[in-house]
Amino acid sequence: MHPRRQLLALGGPGLIWLALFVTVGLYALVSIAAGGLDPILLTPVPAWSPLHWNFTVLGQVTSSFNPFGGGDWHLFLRTCIYIAISLTACILIGYPVAYFTAVRARRTKGPLLVLLVIPLLVSYMLRMLAWVGLLSPGGWVNSVLLHLGIISSQVNWLNGMSVTVVLGLIYGWIPYFILPLYASLARFDTRYLEAAADLGASGTATFVRVTLPLSAQGILAGSVIVALPMFGDYFTNGLLSGTSSTSMVGTLINSYAQSESGQATSAAQALLLIGFLTLLLLPYLRSSARANGVVVR
Repeated sequence: MHPRRQLLALGGPGLIWLALFVTVGLYALVSIAAGGLDPILLTPVPAWSPLHWNFTVLGQVTSSFNPFGGGDWHLFLRTCIYIAISLTACILIGYPVAYFTAVRARRTKGPLLVLLVIPLLVSYMLRMLAWVGLLSPGGWVNSVLLHLGIISSQVNWLNGMSVTVVLGLIYGWIPYFILPLYASLARFDTRYLEAAADLGASGTATFVRVTLPLSAQGILAGSVIVALPMFGDYFTNGLLSGTSSTSMVGTLINSYAQSESGQATSAAQALLLIGFLTLLLLPYLRSSARANGVVVR
């Protein structure tokens, strides 16, 4: 059998299964957003037939995110700022770790990989709850900062502080950035570094002109894996802040989803978020296609 046909035979069923469930789930979301409400129970009534779709709710949600006076625009902007800061921190912290583990580490590579994978084996909720204990008024964070003289009194880190939410996002998602970047750097041919040194390039020039361009796809892959789920993350903000002053888009969607009468609004907000994230994903898909030799116009 031809290798390409063999690959299709092996991966085809899984891809069909995945596509089917993604399609069904997306169709159900559209049907709820474009459906109606039961006049008595006020529960959503999905419109399964496209002929009965009504996009009034979607239009209202779209106008609420209008940058020129939309009530939820400030919340969307706050989400983008939080994610931009968190992603930048993930890159600045995660890149050296991934690079050292993949390229420089020898005997310690195994233990380092174990340390990177261990957080993924623990429930995200438990990891965030651990930070609730650390950041509480009587927790270790306040104790250490008081001992070092950095703060003069206990700080309530869990009372609607943006820095706490951002640090929680970084801590929660950085392993998902490091691992795909490590996988990319693990295939890195170190002979390029030797060639650059032989040609007289400095360490900085070698990094900027050789290492960074060759690892660009890994950085993009890690950024996509981290940034896209952050837009829908409501759990981190709920545990580490729980106030409206730090609410994100995921918090808004979840609050409507918890109310039966607001589930159509929640579905419409989720559709808008999917559309926005798809636009963000397109540059990565184009870059990935070019890296694989596919001509993209």
